[in-house]
Amino acid sequence: MDNRKPLYNRLIGHNKLDRSSFHTPGHKCSDFLPENLIRLDYTELPDTDALFEAESVILALEKKLSLLYHTERSCLSAGGCTLAIQTMIRAAARCGGEILCARNAHRSAVNAMALLGMDPIWIYPKGANNYTGRIIPDDVQSAFKEHPDITACYITSPSYYGEISDIRRIAEICHNNKAILLVDNAHGSHLAFMQENIHPINLGADMSACSLHKTMPVMTGGAVLNIRTKELSENAKSDMALFGSTSPSYVIMSSVDLCADYMLYGTGKEDYQQCEKTVAKLKKLSEKHGLMQPEGLCDPLRLTLNTAFVGLCGESNQTAYFESFGIDCEFCDGENAVLLCTPFNTERDFERVRKAVEKLTAGQPVKKAADRKAFPEKAMSIRDAVFSSAEIISVHDAVGRIAADTACPCPPGVPVIMPGEIIDAETAAVLSDYGFTAIKTVKTSK
Repeated sequence: MDNRKPLYNRLIGHNKLDRSSFHTPGHKCSDFLPENLIRLDYTELPDTDALFEAESVILALEKKLSLLYHTERSCLSAGGCTLAIQTMIRAAARCGGEILCARNAHRSAVNAMALLGMDPIWIYPKGANNYTGRIIPDDVQSAFKEHPDITACYITSPSYYGEISDIRRIAEICHNNKAILLVDNAHGSHLAFMQENIHPINLGADMSACSLHKTMPVMTGGAVLNIRTKELSENAKSDMALFGSTSPSYVIMSSVDLCADYMLYGTGKEDYQQCEKTVAKLKKLSEKHGLMQPEGLCDPLRLTLNTAFVGLCGESNQTAYFESFGIDCEFCDGENAVLLCTPFNTERDFERVRKAVEKLTAGQPVKKAADRKAFPEKAMSIRDAVFSSAEIISVHDAVGRIAADTACPCPPGVPVIMPGEIIDAETAAVLSDYGFTAIKTVKTSK
């Protein structure tokens, strides 16, 4: 590899492949954002405001976001959804008590809990391995009965595969138990603009972390923390400053400003609803050709195609197949191919998907991988494990040892093993399947 501008040249080379982007970011490298944004790469100046002490133009932008999402307050993030998630976990810590947390939480939430000394009560998605499935309201209700000290519930919806939990019912259960509902809505910023508003805030969530850049025309790193109540708004900015960089990108923040105007005053909502109709047709076409998709309410702009059902399995095989049609998927897991669609995908892009789907009709169904029989046993708290004396050993030798860090494929960024859990044989096999050869474990005394 040439050491001169290796990353830059690789990106230029990838751009020349002229593939259709069905991955993040949502702008799809289109011409929505002005080419001269780099000329606006300034910092905190007397007339440019400051992110964590917003008083003028940044505050005005946040008020636009609040209008867009119908919130008490919306806080801008140039540190991605990670910063918004960290702030939500901090809000949960302020509540005292215990936190009920979906097992398919992103690693940024787990890391924040380690830093804040929080040890969650896990709730498991149904229909699930580690990171697919929905959180069931009855399971949330049962958790409150078993653990009356829960003061916050944290879930991920949509899942990485697009499955949407019953936010309205879960919010009712939380509020009846005087607890707050926090939703990692990283992949669902656009849900407020569908034909039916199914955004978590609209359905009763108290806070939602929305990764704007994933599905909206925003530069990577642009996100927003949406807050429904005044009480939770009061400390949000200071909590964000606890985790956030003191050098936020004004270029990223400017892209959020352009997106907000597009959605509030331009054709944004109409464009997204038209895209919703296009994707609905692709979903019907996929079902006609035997490509199974998740059941129940799902993200209207996400195609999750079970290609194994028609004989195409294996991550490398899936990737090569879609690349042969000029398509870059968001994620292939060996069984499913996930495609993220936005209005910035062109008709040529969608035509490529149609052709790829129509050709996927032959082959014998491949048996679905078995769901995990059980999740690993907890041996110590997340914080104690993360800050313990640790060593890196081979996955093969790690069976019986305690994990000292999250181990997760990215995407989707959801841990296969949590810090403080005992690595069993099944977990080691899953890690090996994902290409892990080594793992960080708590050092044992000799």
